[in-house]
Amino acid sequence: RFNYHQINYMVETLIDRGENPLVVVPGKYGRERFHSSHGQVQRLDREEVAIMNRLAEEGRMYRVPPRCLDDFYWMLASVSDQSSSSSRGPEDGPSDLSFVPGDDPRGRFPGTRPMLVTNDQMRDHKLELLEPRLFRRWYGCHIVNYSFTAFVLGESVAGNEIVFSQADCFSREIQGNDTGG
Repeated sequence: RFNYHQINYMVETLIDRGENPLVVVPGKYGRERFHSSHGQVQRLDREEVAIMNRLAEEGRMYRVPPRCLDDFYWMLASVSDQSSSSSRGPEDGPSDLSFVPGDDPRGRFPGTRPMLVTNDQMRDHKLELLEPRLFRRWYGCHIVNYSFTAFVLGESVAGNEIVFSQADCFSREIQGNDTGG
């Protein structure tokens, strides 16, 4: 079941950590009623509609146009030049879209921005996009996976906490150099 309560919980957690999240959803999930991946019709409740509308009004949600793959949109965002997206000037220091050191006091993930928070393994698109080695390298540097306990009727259960598995700061591949020796 597609759940805006979980999305809202994730967005609020990331904002509390000093991040600037953007939720990218397939166009069908931007409507009050849609067919789920199991073929059933899902109808959002009043609270979920309010969350969806608030995220859109705040500029924190992008609805991918119909018949377009959402994966391509967030993958492109991960590698595009984000420097013009910040309203800060160079005198203000690093923006939210730059490098974050490993000792950040707010608990932000170290590394470059933007990062993608998703559990999508992209098994259906990876071979279309990049050569497998380049895809693994991109995936390891940009993807943050997460887990949290269930939500029941829009409420988190058992003092829910999100656990993040951060992206790699360094390549996991063996490095080499051509010294000719």
